Amino acid sequence: MPLDDGDALREAFLREPRRYTSHQVADMAGVPVYRARRLWRALGFPNVADDAVEFTDSDVEALRTMLRMVGSGAYDEEHMLLIARSIGRATTRLAESQAEVGVESLDQAGVPLEERSRAWRRRAELVVPDLGRLLVYAWQRQLAAAAGRIAGQDMSAVRLSVGFADLVAFTRLSRQITLGQLARLVDRFEGRSADIVTSSGGRVVKTLGDSVLFVADEAHVAADIAVRLVETHARGKDMPELRVGLAAGPVMWRMGDVFGTTVNLASRLTALSLPGTILADPQLAEELEGDREFRLRAVDRLSVRGLGELVPFTVTRAETA
Repeated sequence: MPLDDGDALREAFLREPRRYTSHQVADMAGVPVYRARRLWRALGFPNVADDAVEFTDSDVEALRTMLRMVGSGAYDEEHMLLIARSIGRATTRLAESQAEVGVESLDQAGVPLEERSRAWRRRAELVVPDLGRLLVYAWQRQLAAAAGRIAGQDMSAVRLSVGFADLVAFTRLSRQITLGQLARLVDRFEGRSADIVTSSGGRVVKTLGDSVLFVADEAHVAADIAVRLVETHARGKDMPELRVGLAAGPVMWRMGDVFGTTVNLASRLTALSLPGTILADPQLAEELEGDREFRLRAVDRLSVRGLGELVPFTVTRAETA
């Protein structure tokens, strides 16, 4: 039976035919179907009907790979599920963003909707192999950097400087501009912010459209990132002002995200900051004491929701203060 446009498109990106049901995949891997589905869901994929022919040879191999890693003792079952969930979350966002870029490129090329499926299939043949290699390359480089950084750390007591930056009055602005203008603004903000954080020696934890959460090993690096973020976005045309909160202290890493009081404090200080300003908690300010590159000024005591009262400090570049 010939494939319809939707099926043909999916197989163009999968690069192999779908030929198995979930029960067949589980049987080939030698596990009960409930266990196969548990791992499948962890990767971010929904259950499918028992008789649905949705799976490929690669699905069988992926399931066997996860089971082999558990069987070898590299991971226990629960840690394998955590790994699968982290892969699923990361690749879901990656795939969505790449699909959006693909649609934009087809729109810019003037491809009409009725020809979209055929054009997408050609695009799959062109880009999927190269994107696959690029993904593995970037992941290996990032894993090497992360492993080297944390191999000797006690992960229950990691101390970091945390920064949270967001665009002022973004919600109001989003109601006043077109969706296309909003998308371009978010792209500029996220792109410039990521460049600044990484080039300064920090790490982007996540972006949320109008905000970015980043971490650094040292207070000096976090402060430098914060100042550069404010300065750079202030020069951007039609870009809202930025405000930043900084805090230093113990942080819990989990599945690529950070949690804990230090993170909450950075977020709360951002909400209390005036447009174009940086507020740091007393701990980070103490770590910056004597740093000639920055100027610190104590502000009035503030009540921080859920965290009590404290006296934060504004942070500015010394030569421009």
